[in-house]
Amino acid sequence: MKRYLSTILFVLVFAVAAKAQAQAPEIRFVADTLVVQADGSFESNPDMATLTFDIDSQDKDLKVAYSNAAQAAQRIVALATQNGLGKEDVVLGALTLAPSYERDRKNRAKSYRVQGEIALKVRDFARIGPLLDGAGEEGIIEFRSLTYSLQDEEAAKERAVAAAMRSAVGRATAALAQNNQKLGAVRYANLDVRQLIGVTNLYSMASTAETVTVEAGTSGGANRSTAPTFPAVSPEKITVSATVQAAFQIQ
Repeated sequence: MKRYLSTILFVLVFAVAAKAQAQAPEIRFVADTLVVQADGSFESNPDMATLTFDIDSQDKDLKVAYSNAAQAAQRIVALATQNGLGKEDVVLGALTLAPSYERDRKNRAKSYRVQGEIALKVRDFARIGPLLDGAGEEGIIEFRSLTYSLQDEEAAKERAVAAAMRSAVGRATAALAQNNQKLGAVRYANLDVRQLIGVTNLYSMASTAETVTVEAGTSGGANRSTAPTFPAVSPEKITVSATVQAAFQIQ
């Protein structure tokens, strides 16, 4: 019986030794590896602007509310065409209908509200002002936001990643040079890319509309207000940043 137990104990010790030997390469992998984290960025002027408008029409008659909203959207589409935008540059969202919860004696909706949005993609920034001025004349159309972006976002992200990787390689090389060691191949890399989109708020600009008062008896009537004129916009540069965490082999 003792001899049998000794045999089992020998087998267990051999198995543990074999497992430790099999794990030896993993220990060496950690020992001759350098992990570095670095940041990189790419900065560029935006080449795409997106104008977003809200459509809001309300009337006691369902057909009238929907017709007014649809006609306002079509006028914005026509305005975009006049300013050189193509069909692919106009994104019209679905119009949604919501009846008023206030009911009359016959339990019918008191009014109907139709809402939606329309976005215009502009590549020539000189057309932003005329588009905003033209859209401001529509009572049902309300300007929401102006955002700037890059048409080729992937190329900008690749440049930011390349800059981060160059920084990581430089730091790792400098660290190993202190011990007369050389940098080897990349064993592992983790990337995180962030992009900043330029946003311009023009509500304050629109609120500076000038009111022109005309005396009675003169041409043009009295108390006439002009539509707001939006000034030229100068977007800031867009920055795409990346963080890389890389594990390098030490030669």
